[in-house]
Amino acid sequence: MPAATDHKLAVEEPVRIRLKPRRSQPFFAGHPWVFESAIAPISQDVLGKLQPGQAVEVVSNEGHFVAHGLWNSNSGIRIRLYSWKAAVPFSEELLADRIQRAVRRRATNFDLTSHITGCRLIFSEADLLSGLIVDKYGDFLLVQFTSLALYQRQRMIVDILDQLLKPKGIWLRTERGMREAEGLEVSDGLVRGERPPQPVYIEENELRFSVDVQEGQKTGCYLDQRENRAVAAKYVKGRKVLDAFCFSGGFGITAAKHGGAESVLGIDSSESALSLAKSNAQANAVDGLCEYIRGDVQKTLKELEEQGSRFGAVILDPPRMARTRGGLKRALKGYQKLNLSGLKVLEPDGILVTCSCSGLVSAEQFKAMLNEVSRISGRQIQILEQRGQPCDHPVSVTCPETEYLKVLICRVE
Repeated sequence: MPAATDHKLAVEEPVRIRLKPRRSQPFFAGHPWVFESAIAPISQDVLGKLQPGQAVEVVSNEGHFVAHGLWNSNSGIRIRLYSWKAAVPFSEELLADRIQRAVRRRATNFDLTSHITGCRLIFSEADLLSGLIVDKYGDFLLVQFTSLALYQRQRMIVDILDQLLKPKGIWLRTERGMREAEGLEVSDGLVRGERPPQPVYIEENELRFSVDVQEGQKTGCYLDQRENRAVAAKYVKGRKVLDAFCFSGGFGITAAKHGGAESVLGIDSSESALSLAKSNAQANAVDGLCEYIRGDVQKTLKELEEQGSRFGAVILDPPRMARTRGGLKRALKGYQKLNLSGLKVLEPDGILVTCSCSGLVSAEQFKAMLNEVSRISGRQIQILEQRGQPCDHPVSVTCPETEYLKVLICRVE
């Protein structure tokens, strides 16, 4: 792994960047992303000083201070903002304070001393640390950088986490597409302490789950669905459950163990995910109720429909479908197609649990998609519960993009 560059100065001397006229309001209001389209032309003299990761001071077109941030000419987000106080520039002290605050807040809801706790400790923009995600899995931390500027300060951040939490090991993961989006030259791997075992074990809703923090999807597990899995299980008693995109089995296993489901069929395209699901079902003594098949979900749903298979509950929790605004229309069509397929194998008065983790898809757009599914299928859909993210994935009111998870629990006639 290439060595991360650390800026040694406690406080970094910023370069001043001016915004275009009438473009300052979102940033005065606390939004942390400054795109190129909002920035006034930059002189060659200033451009010569700007290097990726450079500390900058953002001012309005009239010259009024807006915020302190970090520059990245490789990214569509040219500047990520971190401090809206002129007297508090970006520094190691600011980083340490933000990390400590985020961890302290999680400690009010989670036992951070436990060897089986799984939770998100730092959630990027929601914790005023744009570009940094940190998850705890038992005695290990997973760190994910979605900002080149913060990755350059990796050693500084890891030192703070190590001193604060004293984990056995810290593992680096990189989200797909971040290398290209941020100009990150980074490889996954161990950055401090011991290598995490495969798997690590955590407890959720009084169930035991194994997590592959090294190679599993995202940062190892979908921690954001823990409460939704427990709530969805309340609706499946005596029903056959189809758990599509089941990953490591969370929804289905919770439905079998706590919900009284008659049976669970899990579908996923990943063999390693299904291996975890089978292991988790066995660890929670529901392997006799749970069956898993590998396959493309859309194709498998079609095959199940043709076979005449029907389920009392269908759970659809697909990966993110919209990564750019240009892909929004295509994503909504994808959700529509998936939900229509799900309804074709859902019994009358069945339960549909449909999810979207695409932040670019709003809750209103997701419900409008479901309305279209109802019209096309000719089946009435009642939304019983509208759910979102748990407390360790908070939503920042100044950054609406942090509200990404939509979960609708529905009854379908």
